[in-house]
Amino acid sequence: QGQLVESGGGLVQAGGSLRLSCAFSGRTFGSLSLGWFRQAPGKEREFVAVISWSGASIFYHESVKGRFTITRDNAKNTMYLQMSNLKPEDTAVYYCVADPDGSWRDPNSYPYWGQGTQVTVSS
Repeated sequence: QGQLVESGGGLVQAGGSLRLSCAFSGRTFGSLSLGWFRQAPGKEREFVAVISWSGASIFYHESVKGRFTITRDNAKNTMYLQMSNLKPEDTAVYYCVADPDGSWRDPNSYPYWGQGTQVTVSS
């Protein structure tokens, strides 16, 4: 089994920045694709970004392109999501995910999930 642990969430004003981290352990996550999803109150889980094991392939949801950057450091067993120019609509619980076995936009494709970290953007 493996474990994913998110950190770095918090409260920030619109236009501000946050960096989320996802520490992975207990499995060969370093050889797997990793990603981020988010869920706002009353809404379904939404794909945010995904990165291949080497970092060579990266995809973003259209709503975060140009504002969010996903990276990973396999030597440190950590993935990051740098979020800039945050908007109130970015408010959600952000989840780290791993090892998609289907569409990387589909939350059901991911067997591994972290516990989530809250991001709140005030207007």
